[in-house]
Amino acid sequence: MSTTDDRQTRSCVSCGINIAGTNAAAFKCPECGQQIYRCAKCRKQSNLYECPDCGFMGP
Repeated sequence: MSTTDDRQTRSCVSCGINIAGTNAAAFKCPECGQQIYRCAKCRKQSNLYECPDCGFMGP
């Protein structure tokens, strides 16, 4: 995957906005290790997220 493709796939798992170039968090799912991205707004509001691979839900 190229850098350009990687930027296009970076969207907040909670709200879906494109987070390329923003102050977002990137972390691995505690259950399966899938890379998860969350925007600053969803992190601040503690919005729930669900891992697209395994369905793990977190705050």
